[in-house]
Amino acid sequence: MSSQNKDFFTYQAQTGKTPMALEISHALGSYIYDLGGKAYLDFIAGVSANTLGHQPEVVNEAVTAQLDKYTHVMVYGEFIQTPQVDLAKKLATNLPEPLQSVYLTNSGTEATEGAIKLAKRVTGRYEIIAAHNAYHGNTQGAMSVCGNEQTKSAFRPLIPGTKFIQFNEEKDLEKITGNTAAVILETIQGGAGFIVPKPGYLKKVKERCEEVGALLILDEIQSGMGRTGVLFEFMHQQVVPDILITGKGLGGGMPIGAFIASRKHMNLLTENPKMGHITTFGGHPVIAAAGSACLNEVVSTDIMQQVPQKEKLLRNLLQHKLIKEIRGKGLMLALMMPDAATATKVILKAMDRGLLLFWLLFEGSAVRITPPLTILEEEIEKGCNILLDVLDEVG
Repeated sequence: MSSQNKDFFTYQAQTGKTPMALEISHALGSYIYDLGGKAYLDFIAGVSANTLGHQPEVVNEAVTAQLDKYTHVMVYGEFIQTPQVDLAKKLATNLPEPLQSVYLTNSGTEATEGAIKLAKRVTGRYEIIAAHNAYHGNTQGAMSVCGNEQTKSAFRPLIPGTKFIQFNEEKDLEKITGNTAAVILETIQGGAGFIVPKPGYLKKVKERCEEVGALLILDEIQSGMGRTGVLFEFMHQQVVPDILITGKGLGGGMPIGAFIASRKHMNLLTENPKMGHITTFGGHPVIAAAGSACLNEVVSTDIMQQVPQKEKLLRNLLQHKLIKEIRGKGLMLALMMPDAATATKVILKAMDRGLLLFWLLFEGSAVRITPPLTILEEEIEKGCNILLDVLDEVG
């Protein structure tokens, strides 16, 4: 055991009893390298965060340029800072109305918190409806709308007035009533196993919300930034949320989040009470510059247009008796194994062979595949060959 490995377990708080504990030297493109120089092909992308891979030149240049100008100068929303304004404008101009007002945060979970507060402020109601097995973050408010009891029972009481429906179950929409402030859903359920909405489902949710005066919040923290072949998956679903949440891949590897709504709704956070939502470091100029560079690369190149072909390649190559189903869409795929034990064996053996795969939060039988959008087809083929060899060994 190296001294760094020992210090990791001695001084750094752990989130699990058996972390992967890969000691990182550096990362570049689609690869991560350990201290011994071994290369690992990255099919995780920081859990969908490294949209452009590792050390993307456009993001690094934007960060370096901003560092030479200024870093933190004032809490969010007080001083006019070019990186914040540029990123907000770039997001708004690439989104349909009424999603024209952007509030930048430090993370996706903070964006969830802001979205819930905004929905309550707009409607004057406090009931929030979420989906079973949903995941929207891990702070107290975001955890309240997560739909897995095992992960939150130890932290109760949480926010009162939260109810749950089954994702993709239309009969449950009757639970959305005149008491509901908002329905919050992942556009594709992540932790539950990359569950894609049935055709027309999200439209029916939006229609029900409109009937009773509730808002629709769509969480695109993981499915956004081109991961499914469009900037945000709701564009495929042909439904526009009242509030959009984003994060992860928006920063190109840097920590960021945002909730986006109409100017009319967002302005309500300025009064009764004033400063209805505040943050010191949300929209940090260096991070905002990174986000703007990442977003510009995604919308101005053919990266998104390549996603369907890369998905097709993955699906065509990953044919094996142990793969019961491939869930998800684009470069957000879950290989369903016979059981959780098999999934874990595959993930750990693949790491030994130089391929990084990962788990999903609530679906133990799933193996995550979320590579950078910039991954090359030959890299996909290489990773799939490693994975197939591992499956042969496990099976």
